[in-house]
Amino acid sequence: MPDEARGPDRQPATVPPAETPGLSGLLTLAVAVVVIAGLYLGQTVLIPITLAVLLSFVLAPLVNLLRQIYLGRVPSVLVAVILALGVILGVGGLLGTQVAALAPNLPTYVTRIQGKIDSLQNVTLSQANVLLHRLGQATTSKPAEQSTSAPGPAPVPVIVRQPDPTPLEIAEKLIAPIVNPLATMAIVLIVTIFILLQREDLRDRLIRLFGSSDLHRTTVAMNDAARRLSRYFLTQLAVNATFGLVTGIGLYFIGVPSAILWGVLGTLLRFVPYIGAPLAAALPIGLAAAVEPGWSMLLWAAGLYLVVDVLIGQAVEPLVYGHSTGLSPFSVVVSATFWTWLWGPIGLILSTPMTLCLVVLGRHVERLEFLDVLLGDRPALTPVESFYQRMLAGDPDEAREQAEVLLKDRPLSSYYDEVALKGLQLAANDRARGVLTEGQLQRIRQSMQTLVDDLDEYDDAEPETREELDDATTAPSRAEQDLPRHPAPGPLAPNDLPASWRGPAPVLCIAGRGPLDEAASSMLAQLLHKNGIAARVLRHDAVSRAHIGLLDVQGVQMVCLSYLELAGTPSHVRYLLRRLRQRLPRAKLLVGLWPAEQQILTDDRLRAAVGADVYTASLREAVEACLDTARADAEPIAA
Repeated sequence: MPDEARGPDRQPATVPPAETPGLSGLLTLAVAVVVIAGLYLGQTVLIPITLAVLLSFVLAPLVNLLRQIYLGRVPSVLVAVILALGVILGVGGLLGTQVAALAPNLPTYVTRIQGKIDSLQNVTLSQANVLLHRLGQATTSKPAEQSTSAPGPAPVPVIVRQPDPTPLEIAEKLIAPIVNPLATMAIVLIVTIFILLQREDLRDRLIRLFGSSDLHRTTVAMNDAARRLSRYFLTQLAVNATFGLVTGIGLYFIGVPSAILWGVLGTLLRFVPYIGAPLAAALPIGLAAAVEPGWSMLLWAAGLYLVVDVLIGQAVEPLVYGHSTGLSPFSVVVSATFWTWLWGPIGLILSTPMTLCLVVLGRHVERLEFLDVLLGDRPALTPVESFYQRMLAGDPDEAREQAEVLLKDRPLSSYYDEVALKGLQLAANDRARGVLTEGQLQRIRQSMQTLVDDLDEYDDAEPETREELDDATTAPSRAEQDLPRHPAPGPLAPNDLPASWRGPAPVLCIAGRGPLDEAASSMLAQLLHKNGIAARVLRHDAVSRAHIGLLDVQGVQMVCLSYLELAGTPSHVRYLLRRLRQRLPRAKLLVGLWPAEQQILTDDRLRAAVGADVYTASLREAVEACLDTARADAEPIAA
């Protein structure tokens, strides 16, 4: 076969891997192992530093606010840290007071809970006891023989007395449990002060340490990451405080003792992912069961936590977080397990913010993009790859969901050109390589037709209001940022159409010979309708030599051929255009080749041989060509 007839080489629909170090893979793995070992062995030092860094993110907005009122850097940092220390000590004192007030009644509460447990056991085991009793009566057993041996001598009691503790030992028992927490808190506050005082200097040192080929971009990325993390932490604190406040007030009116204690604990425990809210609810619900002899208080307390947790989790958090914290559910589970294994309970509390820091780092540092792919909640595939995967799976509902998101800031023609057509081109390449079965092609065609019908409710126009990304989420992926957004064609009003273009179908959208060309023709016809020109879709068989004489050409002013693949010398296109010239001598003939890399669009010799009036490489260009032809044919209309 001659080279010119082979057509372009077909590339498989590949998905490029995330950016990772190439030749240094083993070295990267070794470094990761060393880092994990260092995190485990150095947790005594690293945990206070990590807490200080996270606390600095929380206090940074307050420091900026104080500096805006001309308080100065050092006074602003000191005031913010003193306020944080006051809040920590106040919360600790409040918890201690509440626990002290609750302690004298604990024996009574334990007795009541035990009584309720016994009553439940009596109710549940009564039938079992009756059954066992009947079984015992039905069987015979010999009484145990009594031992006739003489009892031995009575044992001599031995009493071991410990010496009375000295004052030093008493002081050590009282002080030792609080020394480590106080020392940790002191280290956290001191490191926080230095971080807040030297923020810009630390940022510059990090840039110098890791290096940067684009200083401006790195600086903006680090500032943006710090701002987003600070806002996320403050938002989480506000949501958890709301949870604690509402549950505390509810428990007070229900009658549960120490409602303030349970409200504060609810705020703190809700920072622990997954198990925090159940732990916050278990203690006051158990106390409600102990306070009242009946069961009404327990049911009211359980209902309160159930309703508040559902409202906070399903309504408030999606609203303030923008439906996402930036982490996938899988990554939250894995990170909670990993950090708990590494740092214990404090690691469980820090797992979500630490993982969020890694995701933000992966979204700004190209070499660490794999962190965003593994831990982030954004789609790992590009919009085109995701579209093709959903078409291949026969799931038009997911494809429509993706389209609705993209159509919030782009017209329908831009979505068709940049996502749908390119996704169909991936399918056409796979079909040319012989990896798509006939069943898969049929599934893609059906899913594509369903999607086009579903998107008929959208106009091919710029959205009136563009939805901005929520501040609580991180920046969009590079693939989403690089996805082009083309303006919509200018539609024609009905009165602007010439009389010859007002028929039922002045434009014929004819599919090429490929199995997916009809989908492209359907999209083009839909866009023409939305821009004021009626169109009709025809299959390729309708213009064959045997059937073109039967073609209804009344009122047709333009013919648009759609091809997703055109391998080799396009002789069949040339012969098809000749038949159309004979059948429609006055109509304009347009050939649309998707995508633009087709050889015929760049080879003047082939274009002349084919003989079409217009060549386009996108649906938007085809619509504009039809609109321009209609305007050129416009005639003065009598008033």
